[in-house]
Amino acid sequence: MRIPGVVSFLVASLCLAGCSSTAGVDALDLQKPSNETTSSVIRPPAPIAAAPAARGNRAARAGLAPMSDNGPGEKTRPFGLAEEEETGVFAAPDVPDPQVPDVGGLPVEPAALVSPPKLLTRAAPAMLAGPLTRYGFRDAKPINFGKGSPRRLAVHGVDVSRWQGNVNWDKLRAQGANFAYIKATDGGDHLDPMFMKNWRSADAAGLKRGAYHFFYWCRTAGEQADWFIRNVPRVEGALPPVIDVEWNGESSCKRRPSREKVLEKMQVFMDKLERHYGQRPIIYTAPDFYRDNLRGEFLDYPFWLRAVAQHPSKVYPGRKWLFWQYSGSGLSHGVTGRIDLNVFHGDERQWRAWAGGRQTVADAN
Repeated sequence: MRIPGVVSFLVASLCLAGCSSTAGVDALDLQKPSNETTSSVIRPPAPIAAAPAARGNRAARAGLAPMSDNGPGEKTRPFGLAEEEETGVFAAPDVPDPQVPDVGGLPVEPAALVSPPKLLTRAAPAMLAGPLTRYGFRDAKPINFGKGSPRRLAVHGVDVSRWQGNVNWDKLRAQGANFAYIKATDGGDHLDPMFMKNWRSADAAGLKRGAYHFFYWCRTAGEQADWFIRNVPRVEGALPPVIDVEWNGESSCKRRPSREKVLEKMQVFMDKLERHYGQRPIIYTAPDFYRDNLRGEFLDYPFWLRAVAQHPSKVYPGRKWLFWQYSGSGLSHGVTGRIDLNVFHGDERQWRAWAGGRQTVADAN
């Protein structure tokens, strides 16, 4: 009759051992390096230099006349923060560098005009030989940016996703869209259902196009990079891929990792994309996420900044930028509803130097 007692004692001992062992494993796991850590892409120790300027083509600088627009509508998908959340961040005014050309009252910052690390000599795509289409959009919520108005810069574009529905790309281009960033993926299993149609149609209409990924903080970075690579073609002449990092209150993922973990996951994702596409990814972000995680970080990466109420120099003091998303309420004949408006930080010559012939694909695997 003593056997049941011995068995009970042994079972209890095993349970206690299992609990303490699990706790020990968890504690040790906190000390182990993350499985997502990577150092496979060599990064320069300092901010990368400006892209070299291409030879100018004066005949190509004649723009098309802007079109009027009276299309109403509303945007259904927020891309970043509301205007009210971007106010209250101030900085000293920018001091123009005498070595940098002044474009429309704004100094063009050399470190923003970055070339990808791998270069391949080739002719610029035929679409870049023609003139740019000039700004012709309207804005449902116009902002007076003063001397820093994005309209004083030459190269405007849009970003789109499924929420813009069926886009008339020819009309969009005629109204002033010279480039488009197209939503491709988010997380590790979602593909925007309009991606491939938009990808092909934007190219057919003569826009420079690129794809962006909305980063999901509840999946590993490696999974997300693999998913993007699986769905976004590696096409010569395409713009660099974009990682969209922001806090999204509407997402099913409520996790907000530490700053260290955010930077680590971003680096893993960007390294994988850079190896595959042969282009350094662009970082898109919004003000609150930037303040929490990105100040002083990734100085050798180009940034695309959302600032729809103030100039980026006020919202992101000290940060150099390549693209500026200045409106989430643009109006165009090409879409029903509202569309995000963006501008390249440079003049037409710099745009041609950066986008025409210097965006490359990696050697075939």
